[in-house]
Amino acid sequence: MLSSTLRTCTLLTAAFGLVSFMTFADDQKPAPTASSLEGRWDLSVQSEGKTLPSWLEVTHSGHSTLVGRFVGSSGSARPISKVNFTDGKISFSIPPQWERADQDLVVNGMLEGDKLTGTMVSPNGKTLTWTGVRAPSLAQTKSVTWGKTTELFNGKDLKGWHAMGETNQWVVENGVLKSPKSGSNIQTDQAFSDFKLHIEFKYPKGSNSGVYLRGRYEVQIVDSKGMEPQIDMLGAVYGFLTPNELPDNNADEWQSYDITLVGRRVTVALNGKTIICDTTIPGITGGAIDSKEGEPGPIYLQGDHGPIEFRNIRITLPK
Repeated sequence: MLSSTLRTCTLLTAAFGLVSFMTFADDQKPAPTASSLEGRWDLSVQSEGKTLPSWLEVTHSGHSTLVGRFVGSSGSARPISKVNFTDGKISFSIPPQWERADQDLVVNGMLEGDKLTGTMVSPNGKTLTWTGVRAPSLAQTKSVTWGKTTELFNGKDLKGWHAMGETNQWVVENGVLKSPKSGSNIQTDQAFSDFKLHIEFKYPKGSNSGVYLRGRYEVQIVDSKGMEPQIDMLGAVYGFLTPNELPDNNADEWQSYDITLVGRRVTVALNGKTIICDTTIPGITGGAIDSKEGEPGPIYLQGDHGPIEFRNIRITLPK
């Protein structure tokens, strides 16, 4: 026999369910229809003779509202509270992030087939043109069989690497690749698709760097000791994926990443503990070399945010 308390809970639950059904039955609507704009887009922005990478994602919120995320050539993914889309025309605005300006970024465009074209007015008032194509899914249908591991850094010199700016501050000392001060980033001469990467790093207190996978997806390096895991701190895929824990060492101590990237799916281990497990990277992060996600790309190391050291950089490719 049910106790009086249990009978009361059961009756209340049933009554609430009946009220809920009566309240919402008349308000039921069909599932929202996906807009032709929805999905992920790789953007290319023209600015002063240069092509800058950018990224856009559009999804629906409820029956009639489109929302999204946007990544510029720097910074991290920013939420778009509403994407306006009528008769093929798209528009939205978002507040500045790291820009030293007070105006919103204002974006206008047109969807024609599977291509976007448009203009954007940056927070500093410049009008830029841009184009967009649908981002590839990069879905993998076969399991990967890994081959042998090779050294990306020989511990002696910069063979196989080149600086990405006019000033090369990178040096090699005692088997360590060092950027003693802020300057150019550095990348491998070789480009890669799927891989497993081992890399060890050390930073002084307060410094900041990053490891870019295919030159497009940054795994953040920054002094985060004592902090909770965050989307833009150590171990994160910058602006997109938050680590589930932070087994970090102190500044000025060696640490390691073991990163597996297959298609868009990434696994990250920090100091031997898996902190991101087989998770999809939605799109490029700020600082990407380009927005051509379907192409191979280099490993690049950030050297423009402070002193950083690397060693024991090894890569394993599929057979």
